[in-house]
Amino acid sequence: MNPEKDFSPLAPSVVRALNDKLYEKRKVAALEIEKLVREFVAQNNAAQIKHVIQILSQEFALSQHPHSRKGGLIGLAACSIALGKDSGLYLKELIEPVLTCFNDADSRLRYYACEALYNIVKVARGSVLPHFNVLFDGLSKLAADPDPNVKSGSELLDRLLKDIVTESNKFDLVGFIPLLRERIYSNNQYARQFIISWILVLESVPDINLLDYLPEILDGLFQILGDNSKEIRKMCEVALGEFLKEIKKNPSSVKFAEMANILVIHCQASDDLIQLTAMCWMREFIQLAGRVMLPYSSGILTAVLPCLSYDDRKKSIKEVANVCNQSLMKLVIPEDDEKDEGKQSLSLQMEHKEESLSQQEVTSSGYLEASSNSNLSSASVFNASSTDRVPVTLNLDGIVQVLDCHLHDTATGMMTRIAVLKWLYHLYIKTPRKMFRHTDGLFPILLRTLSDESDEVILKDLEVLAEIASSPAGQTEDQGPCDGSDKRFSQSELHIPVKASQLSSSGMKGMECSPSTPTMNSYFYKFMINLLKRFSSERKLLETRGAFIIRQLCLLLNAENIFHSMADILLREEDLKFASTMVHTLNTILLTSSELFQLRNQLKDLKTPESRNLFCCLYRSWCHNPVTTVSLCFLTQNYKHAYDLIQKFGDLEVTVDFLTEVDKLVQLIECPIFTYLRLQLLDVKNNPYLIKALYGLLMLLPQSSAFQLLSHRLQCVPNPELLQTTDSTKTTLGFKKATTANIDYLELLQHFERVQNKHLEVRHQRVGRGEPPDRRVVL
Repeated sequence: MNPEKDFSPLAPSVVRALNDKLYEKRKVAALEIEKLVREFVAQNNAAQIKHVIQILSQEFALSQHPHSRKGGLIGLAACSIALGKDSGLYLKELIEPVLTCFNDADSRLRYYACEALYNIVKVARGSVLPHFNVLFDGLSKLAADPDPNVKSGSELLDRLLKDIVTESNKFDLVGFIPLLRERIYSNNQYARQFIISWILVLESVPDINLLDYLPEILDGLFQILGDNSKEIRKMCEVALGEFLKEIKKNPSSVKFAEMANILVIHCQASDDLIQLTAMCWMREFIQLAGRVMLPYSSGILTAVLPCLSYDDRKKSIKEVANVCNQSLMKLVIPEDDEKDEGKQSLSLQMEHKEESLSQQEVTSSGYLEASSNSNLSSASVFNASSTDRVPVTLNLDGIVQVLDCHLHDTATGMMTRIAVLKWLYHLYIKTPRKMFRHTDGLFPILLRTLSDESDEVILKDLEVLAEIASSPAGQTEDQGPCDGSDKRFSQSELHIPVKASQLSSSGMKGMECSPSTPTMNSYFYKFMINLLKRFSSERKLLETRGAFIIRQLCLLLNAENIFHSMADILLREEDLKFASTMVHTLNTILLTSSELFQLRNQLKDLKTPESRNLFCCLYRSWCHNPVTTVSLCFLTQNYKHAYDLIQKFGDLEVTVDFLTEVDKLVQLIECPIFTYLRLQLLDVKNNPYLIKALYGLLMLLPQSSAFQLLSHRLQCVPNPELLQTTDSTKTTLGFKKATTANIDYLELLQHFERVQNKHLEVRHQRVGRGEPPDRRVVL
């Protein structure tokens, strides 16, 4: 510093003392400055006051010499003390040089700067609020200072500033938020602690409504919640808790839509505390905001669905996620399926005006984004703050995309898959018209899901498929509710081979819709065909789950339609071995399942044209398996025809599998399902062909347990001499039944022979190709 330079009105002795390395001398100089400034204040000499402050600032506080800088700082503090209530007029000139010293490399100097600013702020009190941002910015840096003395000094200044803000009603929150939003992303623990402490203070001030600006800082708060320090995490938890309490008290003033994406991001956090807290917030948002959250459903589901498969280690997150999922599902209502283009157009226009609800899409990371979709209709308006007063649009495309992705992902947990299927079912119930636009895309994965390891997943999957197959919304416009089979089973739709696409007149009759059964839509037949294709390509599925799947479908849909359609499809099946296996499976279900009780009763008497058509349809496909054909005749009490069929068995190739099926049929005859048949053995006169048919089975069997079982049963038939009959017998039940049923049994018998000849031809071809033959009986 130039000693010859004029520093008046400061005396040379004061200047020398300010430059001294000893603190005591600098303090004496500060007292002289204070005295001088008081005189100027008394004289109302503003020019001289400004001149003194300028000298202390430029020549001392901003000097290159460290002792001069220290002198300048204590001198500026002395000026402020002398100015008293008038210091507010000179705060900019007083504060700026002190804040510059906050960045000094010398920790002692940074401490003196804290001390000086403390004195300046203490005198000015509320007058410093217009300069709050620069003070906060400087303090936020000192909060992370490595020197404990500096940090201690900054904490004193921080507490003073908080007291001033708390007692004042002139705090500029709007001007402060940008700085807070910037500083909240600091990674330094002390800076984070400083930020959270200020947020807690601002939350506690009644006149400061920080909730309005929560969208600006919420993301940063959740990031701080993941800090390594337990103390900081706890402070952040408290701050977030206070915000959530305020949200619950005043939901009408909350900008839910602007914070939805932030919650979705943190609901997917790897940190358990962040994820649980974000999920709790999401739960409250869905319950408080209601349908305002619908445009963000796809992202919410992306975040929530994986949590449903968490184990007990994350039980709390799982439970809250489940509530979120259920609450969100309830928001979808039938009105979301309305055809209201005018309302829809209005919704889109208003969405474009609202930045927070438009121009966003579902990203690959699953961030929940609202999007305006021309196919989606508005349904309701949330009566909250003015920013949320827009029609709500269900982003169905985004939801279906998320659900589809979870079904395709092999890593998806069981409970998540169940939840996905529940969502699909719910959407098909509430918004069927819009959902059927996605059915062709969903259909393959829904079919593949039938191979899931979990029975519960398969049950939910079947519910969805059954709803698709039976919903009126799935009916194509060019197809009436009860078309003839020529349209429903066209080659283009069912991919039936040309050479096998012709049906006989009785087969066509059987394909007609029954007036006694519910109408299925066009997807029902597509479902049946693809289900059989899946059974054909995945034999393990047929063996382990085939009966389970078909029985459940019989509960969910109409059993007659299922058997009718499957029988017709199998009639044209080119893989004869699969057709035989499938027929055997269907027949076992028909004869043994409690779900098929009504259908069995319908077939038992063949009293109606519909039941006779069903019998003919089943018979033609059942011919792929000789023993099942006989069992069908037993079920329908066509005993004479059963006897005629057994007579043809002598011309068939007898294999171990064939005899095993005869064995099973004998066992089945002893079951409750055929109680009526066993009782008819008492009426020998009217059931001669039943007894002959049973004797025919007995003659087919080798000496085995089944042979003994059937032999003992036949020994119980009274008066064996009555087994003899003549062609003139007109009163037998079998004859009367054939007459009343008006069924061409000769044609059916010829059909049986043709089908079995095809099977024989295919078996010989397999042997010729070197493939393993069916197991044969060694005689």
